[in-house]
Amino acid sequence: MRYVNLGASGLKVSRIILGCMSFGESGRGTHAWTLPEDESRRIIAAALDAGVTTFDTANMYSLGSSEEIVGRALADMADRDDVVIATKVFQRMRPGPYGGGLSRKAILAEIDNSLRRLGTDHVDLYQIHRWDPDTPIEETMEALHYVVRAGKARYLGASSMYAWQFAKAQHVAETGGWTRFVSMQDHYNLLYREEEREMLPLCADQGIGVIPWSPLARGRLTRPWDQATARADTDEFGRSLYRDADQHVVARVLEVAARRDLPPAVIALAWVGSRTTAPIVGVTRDEHLRDAVTATEITLSDDEVTYLEELYEPHPVVGIG
Repeated sequence: MRYVNLGASGLKVSRIILGCMSFGESGRGTHAWTLPEDESRRIIAAALDAGVTTFDTANMYSLGSSEEIVGRALADMADRDDVVIATKVFQRMRPGPYGGGLSRKAILAEIDNSLRRLGTDHVDLYQIHRWDPDTPIEETMEALHYVVRAGKARYLGASSMYAWQFAKAQHVAETGGWTRFVSMQDHYNLLYREEEREMLPLCADQGIGVIPWSPLARGRLTRPWDQATARADTDEFGRSLYRDADQHVVARVLEVAARRDLPPAVIALAWVGSRTTAPIVGVTRDEHLRDAVTATEITLSDDEVTYLEELYEPHPVVGIG
């Protein structure tokens, strides 16, 4: 496993980040396909054995159950100083006006709740899960700066939003003398490349690390288009992200994979990994982890890249709000 700096920061992350939305207690949250703790711990142990040091979760994943599982597993299996724990804030955790969002009140409550569930006194990367239209960005950035100054987070990151919003947040932090974001966790894969228009060039110019979510398009890039899975059958959000025209890109991934005698996931991850800092990969089976690790060792030819990319059709912007 290789390790790279997260943008221009000194924080080093593994070239594969383990996405932890797959871990969670049954009945908590909205994801019916999450793994129970024993299976989650087995995958976390295998990831550590493979050299993965970076784990991405969120307060809203299974309503905190993911954080609890990740925290207990890493406490038992790893030295806290050797791993990078990333979590997020914004999505609704409970009813009421302060059950979500990025107000000072919500952020300061939710960082403590996340730390309690994770069983640690700090997270390495604290990310806003989306843009909050109901809170002035000045209030959000100052509250996040307080979290860093209090030692509860080492670095700050953001997730899917418009490039102008991200640029505004960075400007507000700079003018206020507050902590800037070092990373962008955005929606990016062979089926959704709208981030190439503005967000990726902005991040490259500003030295921002890019750690995309759904690099395998919710699994669509790993199998024939019409093949059903338990997750796909219940993933309403995932169905809103892609469309039937994308199946032509999937077919090309399968073709390149067949010629290389590799799983399709390896090809799709090798493509996105060559354009970003480190993709966030969700894992529910051992082979998923093997494919992700293998992808870090694969280089696609220029002809293969052209073949994979040339049938892409522009998409409406999705996954922002």
